[in-house]
Amino acid sequence: MALGLAATDDDLIARAREAALDTAASTWSAAALVLLALPVALAAAAIRQQQWLLAAAVALAGTFAAGFGAVVWCILRLRQPRAWSPHFRTTVVTAGAGGIAVTLSLLAQDAALLGPASWRIAGGTAAVGAIAIVAAALAPLRAAVLAYAAGLVAALLATTGAGLASQCAAIIALLFAIGTVRAARRSFATLLHDRAAREAEQRAGWLVAEYESHGPGWFWQTDRAGRIVYLSDKVSREFAQFGCATAGAALIDLFCLDAAAAGTARTLAFHLSSRTSFADYPVRPAADNAPERWWSISGRPMLDEEGRFRGFVGSGSDLTQKRRADAEIARLALFDSLTGLANRQRMRHALDQMLSSQSAQGATGLLLLDLDRFKAVNDTQGHQVGDELLKQVALRLQRTVGEAGLVGRLGGDEFQVVVPREGSPAALSALADAIIAALSEPYYIDRATLSIGCSVGIAVAPAHGDTPEVLVRNADLALYDAKAEGRGVHRFYRDALLEGAQNRKRLEDDLRHALKSGQFYLTYQPVVSTADERIVGYEALLRWEHPERGSISPAEFVPVAEECGLIEAIGEWVLRTAVAEAATWPQHVRVAVNVSPIQFANPALPGIVTSAIAAAGLPADRLELEITEGVFLNEDASSDQMFRALKGIGVRLALDDFGTGYSSLGYLKKAPFDKIKIDQSFVRGAIEPGSRNAAIIKAIVSLADTLDMETTAEGVEQQDEIALIRELGCSHIQGFVYGRPERCAVVFEQLDRAGGWAEPIGFKTSRSPRHRMLRAAWLTIGDEAGEVRVRDISVTGVLIDGVDFPAEAIGYPVTVEIVDGDPTPGTIRWAEEGRAGVAFDRPFDMARLNAAGQRQAA
Repeated sequence: MALGLAATDDDLIARAREAALDTAASTWSAAALVLLALPVALAAAAIRQQQWLLAAAVALAGTFAAGFGAVVWCILRLRQPRAWSPHFRTTVVTAGAGGIAVTLSLLAQDAALLGPASWRIAGGTAAVGAIAIVAAALAPLRAAVLAYAAGLVAALLATTGAGLASQCAAIIALLFAIGTVRAARRSFATLLHDRAAREAEQRAGWLVAEYESHGPGWFWQTDRAGRIVYLSDKVSREFAQFGCATAGAALIDLFCLDAAAAGTARTLAFHLSSRTSFADYPVRPAADNAPERWWSISGRPMLDEEGRFRGFVGSGSDLTQKRRADAEIARLALFDSLTGLANRQRMRHALDQMLSSQSAQGATGLLLLDLDRFKAVNDTQGHQVGDELLKQVALRLQRTVGEAGLVGRLGGDEFQVVVPREGSPAALSALADAIIAALSEPYYIDRATLSIGCSVGIAVAPAHGDTPEVLVRNADLALYDAKAEGRGVHRFYRDALLEGAQNRKRLEDDLRHALKSGQFYLTYQPVVSTADERIVGYEALLRWEHPERGSISPAEFVPVAEECGLIEAIGEWVLRTAVAEAATWPQHVRVAVNVSPIQFANPALPGIVTSAIAAAGLPADRLELEITEGVFLNEDASSDQMFRALKGIGVRLALDDFGTGYSSLGYLKKAPFDKIKIDQSFVRGAIEPGSRNAAIIKAIVSLADTLDMETTAEGVEQQDEIALIRELGCSHIQGFVYGRPERCAVVFEQLDRAGGWAEPIGFKTSRSPRHRMLRAAWLTIGDEAGEVRVRDISVTGVLIDGVDFPAEAIGYPVTVEIVDGDPTPGTIRWAEEGRAGVAFDRPFDMARLNAAGQRQAA
């Protein structure tokens, strides 16, 4: 089909009547040609036989027949009120004029050939006229008429000679030939134009049909009453599927405006009744059982040639896929695609609404959740298992929270719960504990049992903030505090957390400035050989002298430097500075520099080390890089490559803080360490009776000896620990017993003094750890008793302050009642300047002291 727009009932009747009249006129024209041909033939035969009366009679009959045909034609056309069609007019004129011209031409030819001389002249003249008539009448047959005219001129020349008639006939034939050629060109151009128009019409019809069949658009048309007279097949078939007939149905019964169409102020019924155009109206099927379907339709009123309203015509396009895509976009904009929970944007919007109406609703609780050990699941089981785990976490969260609040996922393993109308710390604590307990239960995925945990930070509006930004920030600070407490717990926000965060931010800013302004410096702690007590090296330790805050401990600023990304720049400064200063020491003294896991993961580290030792002129084997066990958390091929690169430079590698946190004997098989540094937590208390630390140190030393590695005992502070460390087999000692860390200038003094031999300092015997405090106690000496002040309490003794004991009191037995109801006997060991040291006869129970302190605090 072409466009597919149907006509109204009156148009169909009028076109059918016109087609019938055209058929009748064409049939009569053909019959007239036949009727004219017969008299022409009979007249020609009569002339040849010189039967002039018969020829005239026949010509008269033919003329009468032609006239009768013209009368009949006029009667038929007068009954048709419309204008003549071009096809009808061309057919009749060509047939009538052609018949008369052929008749006259044949009669003139016969008269010129067979009649007397006077007749030949008249016949020649008539033949010339016949040529013009035939040429004008039978335009579609110009080529045949030209041939006929040329033949007739030749016949006149042969019969009448080159007379006036022949010359006129030849001139007219020539002029006609020129005109005919020009007319033929115009006809050919017209023919090409008509052919192009027909092809364009066919192409347009094909394109429209293709658009209707396979494109998103379709067409419709109604009559004056708004009933459907045409609807594209694909839409008609859709309505037929749910039992709606479209032919003759009212447009407003098939389509109804979509309820979401807020921009369409007027209904379809209004436009149909007021006969006004409309565009892009979203509609859906009006039937109740219709499936989910939407279209956009446009329409305009249709008028005939006389300006009369004939109905509406319009088009439509499919909106279903666009609506579904818009709905999916809206869902993705507000919901998490993996878990189906509300996403960050929706949670922010919900929090905005709750806080804006907070005066009416009361307090609002906000819980921020972070999963513990989730990264380990992702790394070991894969992201597919991790995604499934997050889905199960979301389900447990929704079940636990229920209708109490809105649960959302912020991204990764972070979740958020907004609890409206709830500000009670007890209720929020109970909810947080329930969440932690639910999420800590085992998960079963792909026949694997997985266990994770959860940390929760809680903030309450308006006490902890009345805007979403402040409330979320404070809940995040509480979550950070919960993680710092060991995870698996919940913490409420408190002002001290914000102060701590602000301090960290200031510290971070100060760190950036400190590196540029030269506030860092290095100190060096000696490493002494147990074989001959000679200093064989120093460990470079970073120190920071703040211009306002004074000395800041590395334990405070190094973690901040690692978090803010400054540790690599600071670490490179430490490396270059230590190497440059160590180059001025004696050749047998090494320098040890700590390397953080972040530095170790940097592929540029070997190049930095090479550049530093080359610039300072220090032999590579005099540099020792101390690496902690944290570098093995993400053990992969890059770690092995880094070890090979560093050993290829020629530097020494030491495993620092061995035995803390991530100890594993597996990496000792591959990592090419030259030394193991035993953490000070094993050294302290090793000399005390019953301590297992000595056995652990012995085992580490045996392992190191087997692997051909040196050992250094860290944190040695008492002189009597030196003999134990030497006895256990450690090759080196490092600690306060041989001096505190000092600057490079002091290092030269130490190396010059006594030829580089180390001298032990500090206490000669080990003491139990002191509990620094000041409190009242009851002291009994003989028959006298009184209240005294005590401080520096330990398991083995206590310091009595504010009492002047005579010299003869040393060695005298006393009883000290530090905890009510628990007198502890002891002996005075020393007394000077209003102080005295008492050694207990039996170990003092420090646990009872701590319990008593807690009761007093309560």
